[in-house]
Amino acid sequence: MFGIELLLCSPGLLWYKYIHMEEMLGNVAGARQIFERWMNWQPDQKGWLSYIKFELRYNEIDRARVIFERLVQCHPKVSAWICYAKFGMKNGDIARARDCYERAVGKLADDEEAEQLFVAFAEFEERCKEIERARCIYKFAPGHILKGHAEDLYRKFVAFEEQYGDKEGIEDAIVGKSRFQYEHEVKKNPLNYDCWFDYIWLEENVGNRGRTREVYERAIANVPPAAEKHYWQRYIYFWINYALYEELDAQDMERTREAYRECLKLVPHEKFSFAKIWLLAARFEIRQLNLKAAWQILGNAIGKAPKEKIFKKYIEIELQLGNIDCCRKLYEKYLEWAPENCYAWSKYAELERSISETDRARAIFELAIAQPALNMPELLWKAYIDFEISEGEFQRTSELYERILDQTKHLKVWISYAKFEASAMEEDGRD
Repeated sequence: MFGIELLLCSPGLLWYKYIHMEEMLGNVAGARQIFERWMNWQPDQKGWLSYIKFELRYNEIDRARVIFERLVQCHPKVSAWICYAKFGMKNGDIARARDCYERAVGKLADDEEAEQLFVAFAEFEERCKEIERARCIYKFAPGHILKGHAEDLYRKFVAFEEQYGDKEGIEDAIVGKSRFQYEHEVKKNPLNYDCWFDYIWLEENVGNRGRTREVYERAIANVPPAAEKHYWQRYIYFWINYALYEELDAQDMERTREAYRECLKLVPHEKFSFAKIWLLAARFEIRQLNLKAAWQILGNAIGKAPKEKIFKKYIEIELQLGNIDCCRKLYEKYLEWAPENCYAWSKYAELERSISETDRARAIFELAIAQPALNMPELLWKAYIDFEISEGEFQRTSELYERILDQTKHLKVWISYAKFEASAMEEDGRD
């Protein structure tokens, strides 16, 4: 009975105590089985690492490596990949550690925490005495990191060059020779975006604002030759970094606003768009306390290129301002655009419930389940059932279960229904 309750509740502390008890009794195989059952619930990264530490206590290196592979599949985050690579390094397997970093870069190069990944990768190569590899990583990284998120990377790259570069001519090596090389490369191939990113980064580090702006302007002039999104995915970062440079370094808000405005004009929104640009432009206006401009940008985004991220952010802003009617209108537009989106239906109903509009919330759920196609109907039904239970409407909940069973006879539905009826009987008994 304890094991069943544990699996149903799945609180981390109980799992730890259960495993600790088995391990204290010397039942290593039993403890491993409990870990496996826990992992089926996909716990947080801490739970996976405790499983790895358990295997390492018994010197099960290969088992620990397999668990790391499962961890990075379950939680594909920068911190998980770095832990995996450090594990390989600690065990003297440099090739595997490097492979971890390379795979992580392939998957997470544009992640918000990419700076941490690139710094760790470069430091790894530096410890392995692979100085050129480390330098290449430092040069590759700027094109994948937002300007405002690369302070640590910049600082460590400068320290790296001071240590390993030409002491007598470090300025010429980093600035003079690099500038000459970049000029040669961009003239040879103006669409070599990697080279443009490196060139821009060089000028930013030198600190000459005029030259930096000049290189940015030359870079953004090289518009991709075709209106296909994969050609634009790197190019768009010229505009993003340019706007962030003007805001954070130059502190010229008008030039920042102009950069966002020109970028949004340039992107062919009828073919594809980038939610990131719309949101960055809106957040900039919010930082400037210009809410009217932020609303206009987000409204244009929904009109020209509706995307889930844009709807979510717009609704979040309006909710923070207490504009419930605006939130309702946005949810309606959201659901007109994506009527199959169960997340949107559930959040809309949750909004109504949060302001005690129970009937409206119920009506939204009814509209949702009546849709001919839904992307995750099981989650929507569960949200509806949880809503009725929280309202104490046990009769309505029973009717919902019956309606579900008219559509599916899945075993999990029957089990959930039985558990609900049992709990409802207990409640009646207490009354």
